[in-house]
Amino acid sequence: MEPLEAVALAGAGLAAGGMNAVVGSGTLITFPTLLALGYPPVLANVSNNLGLVPGVLGAVYGYRRELRGQRRRILRFGTASVLGGLAGALLLLQLPAETFQAVVPGLILTACALVLLQPVLSRRLARRAEDGDTDGGAPMWLTILGTGVYGGYFGAAQGVILMGLFGAFVRDDIQRLNAVKNVLAALVNGVAAIVFILVADVDWTAAGIIASGSIVGGILGAHLGRKLTPTLMRAVIVTVGTTAALTMIIS
Repeated sequence: MEPLEAVALAGAGLAAGGMNAVVGSGTLITFPTLLALGYPPVLANVSNNLGLVPGVLGAVYGYRRELRGQRRRILRFGTASVLGGLAGALLLLQLPAETFQAVVPGLILTACALVLLQPVLSRRLARRAEDGDTDGGAPMWLTILGTGVYGGYFGAAQGVILMGLFGAFVRDDIQRLNAVKNVLAALVNGVAAIVFILVADVDWTAAGIIASGSIVGGILGAHLGRKLTPTLMRAVIVTVGTTAALTMIIS
C-alpha cells in the first residue's frame, strides 16, 4: 500500500470511528474507501470489520457513564446480538462472493435511506422516552437478532437500525440508549471478527490502518456526540454510500 493510500485509509478509519460512536454507519466511509483502493468486496468487508472493532470499543468506553444501571438490558439484548452476528458472519463466508457483490449495493442504499431518516427516528425516540414502554418483550429481542444477522453480514447503518428499534420499543434517555447501541454493535462486530480471523482471508495491513484511526475516532466521537449535530456527517455518509453503491452496480 502506498503512503498516501495508507493516510487516506487511516483518515477514513478516524471518521468512521467517530460516526459509529455518534450516528453509526461508519462502514459507509471505510468500505467504499477500500473498494476505491482496489480490494475485492468480500475481502474489503472482512478487513473493514476487523479494523472497526477497536473503534466501537473506544465508543463503548467513552459512553461508560451512560451504561450504569443497564446490565440486565445489555445481557438480554447482547445475547441476541451475539447470536445474530455469528449467523451473519457465517452467511458471508458460506454464500458465493457474487451474492455479496449483488446484495451489497441494495444494502448500502437501504442504509443511506435509514441515515436520512435518522432525524425522524430520533424525534420518535424522544417522544417514546416520555411514555411507559418496556424493553419490548420477545418482538424486540427477535428484531435485535435480525439486526445482528445484518450486522455480521455487512453492518452499515446497524446503529441507526438499533436506534430506530429503541425508539419504537424502549423507554429511556437517548444518550443511555446510544450507549447500549454501541455495546450491541461491538458484540456483533466482535463475534464476526473472531469468525473472520479463524476462517477467512484478512488483509491485516488494511485492518490495522483502519483500527489505528477508528479507535481514536471512537473515543473522540463519544466525547463530542452530545455537542455536535450529525447533519453534515449524514450528508457525507449518503454521498459516499450512494457513490459506492452506483460504482458496484456499474462495474
